[in-house]
Amino acid sequence: AFRALNELSLYIDEGELRCIIGPNGAGKTTMMDVITGKTRPTTGTAFFGQTMDLSKMSTEEIAEAGIGRKFQKPTVFENFTVMENLLLAAPRDKTVRRSLSAKLSADAQQALDESLALMQKPKLILLDEPVAGMTDAETERTAELCLELKKRHTLVVVEHDMSFIDTISSKVTVLAQGQVLAEGTLAEVQANEDVIEKYLGR
Repeated sequence: AFRALNELSLYIDEGELRCIIGPNGAGKTTMMDVITGKTRPTTGTAFFGQTMDLSKMSTEEIAEAGIGRKFQKPTVFENFTVMENLLLAAPRDKTVRRSLSAKLSADAQQALDESLALMQKPKLILLDEPVAGMTDAETERTAELCLELKKRHTLVVVEHDMSFIDTISSKVTVLAQGQVLAEGTLAEVQANEDVIEKYLGR
C-alpha cells in the first residue's frame, strides 16, 4: 500500500526556520496534516515539545497548544472584510458581525491567510507554499516577514520557489516518497546526487 509518510523522522529546533522541499507526492502536506491533527498517523508519534503527543490531540487542542498553519489553498471567508476574517481567527473573539460582498484577489487571500495564522499567536507556524501566485515584490516582502517572524516563532516552510528558500533558509530538508532524502544548506542539498536524481533533475 502507498504510504504518504514512510517512517519519516524529523526534528525541528525551537526558534528554527526550516524549509521543506521535495517533489509532488513526497509527503510534505501530509506531514503538516499530521502535525495539525488533520490526519492521524497509523503508527508513530508527533511531539510538540517534550510532552505533547500531537497524534493523540484534537485539532482544536493542537491549535490551542500554539501551532498555527497557513494552508496551500487560502482558507478565508471571501464575503467578510479583512478585519472580520482576522477577528474570527483571534482566540478570544469568534463572533461574526456581518457579511459583505467584497471579493479578495488571489494575492490578497494569500496575505490574509498568513495573517490569520499569526492571529492565533502560535509558537510554531506552518507555511504551505506561502508565495504561490505572488509577484516578485510580494515574494520579497514575504521573505522579510518570515525572517522577522523567526525572531519570535519557530517556522516550517514548504515551498517550491528556490530563490525564496535561498533567501530565508539556513537548513533545508528534502522529502521524497515520505522519507527524508537529504538535509543541509540549500547549496548542499542542491549538490546531493540523490536530490538531483529524484527532485531537481539534471
